[in-house]
Amino acid sequence: MSKQNLAVIFGGQSSEHEISCMSASNIIQCIDAQRYNIVLVGITKEGHWVEAADLNAVQDGSWRQSKTSIVLSPDATRKGLYRMSEDEKAQFVHLDVIFPVLHGLYGEDGTVQGLFKLAGIPFVGCGLFASAAGMDKLYTKIIVDTLGIRQAKYVPVYKEELLKMDEVVARVESALEYPVFVKPSRAGSSKGVNKAANREQLKNALVEAADNDRKILVEETIIGREVECAVLGNLDVKASGVGEILSADEFYDFDAKYYNSESKTLVDPPMPENMREQIREDAVKIFMALDGRGLSRVDFFLTESGVVFNEINTLPGFTAISMYPMLWEAQGIPKKELVQKLIDLAFER
Repeated sequence: MSKQNLAVIFGGQSSEHEISCMSASNIIQCIDAQRYNIVLVGITKEGHWVEAADLNAVQDGSWRQSKTSIVLSPDATRKGLYRMSEDEKAQFVHLDVIFPVLHGLYGEDGTVQGLFKLAGIPFVGCGLFASAAGMDKLYTKIIVDTLGIRQAKYVPVYKEELLKMDEVVARVESALEYPVFVKPSRAGSSKGVNKAANREQLKNALVEAADNDRKILVEETIIGREVECAVLGNLDVKASGVGEILSADEFYDFDAKYYNSESKTLVDPPMPENMREQIREDAVKIFMALDGRGLSRVDFFLTESGVVFNEINTLPGFTAISMYPMLWEAQGIPKKELVQKLIDLAFER
């Protein structure tokens, strides 16, 4: 059987660039080199597409100095990319499938998925709409509201409204009690997120969030355990078990998630069985309502009064400490098998 050509695309222009490289390193090692010719495509923080020589270049960061530029062709009759050498000579490489490992802005928000769709190349993960809606916390909440699934109360704020900061603050204070969480709507899971315990902190948090996004979400604080569920599939969607985050910091922000070794993840924490099943069912419902495909991680809070939806990640982390692959490993699906399943789902779609 002849090998198929598979492109792994990583890096990107988002604040989660480094995490994307860590995720890609894990995924590359799990791809069956007997079945696929792997083309490694890195996107620098400036948005330059280059070819990485090998896994070592991905791991040590030297790929960013690559002299081989990559241009993905949007021509659906070609289905592939152009490898451009320094002398501007172009070599066309046909692609059978793409595995995007891009977290956050321009990677998880439907932007690059639209390019893949235009190019007519199968790709791993959610499509344009699900990616865009899942990345946008505000629109995810609007969709989840239609499902009757409980979630934190919220107030949407737009950057231009901050010119009348006192009016915004009054609107938030009339709807929610302190402390509140302030989040950029589309900046990824952790960047620009702050907790505000009073009016002054709220104003500062709104300004910081506005640096990351025009749309801002102000949410009530939910006191509870942070739990996560992985989903896998296209139309026949399976939910994993439920994992729990034990954050070393007050809340699970970017640094606590990736750089604080005291943060821990549990793949089979004790909890009432009915709540575990509700989380698994709600995770699938939310994924399907967003028209999800392939994979997502759905996050909840487990409170004294029940389960509360938090957010969905349509291209979850795949690092050594990431919950998504750990949850499936706990279900008897090792990383290599999981990666192959995701590739199979791309072709199936």
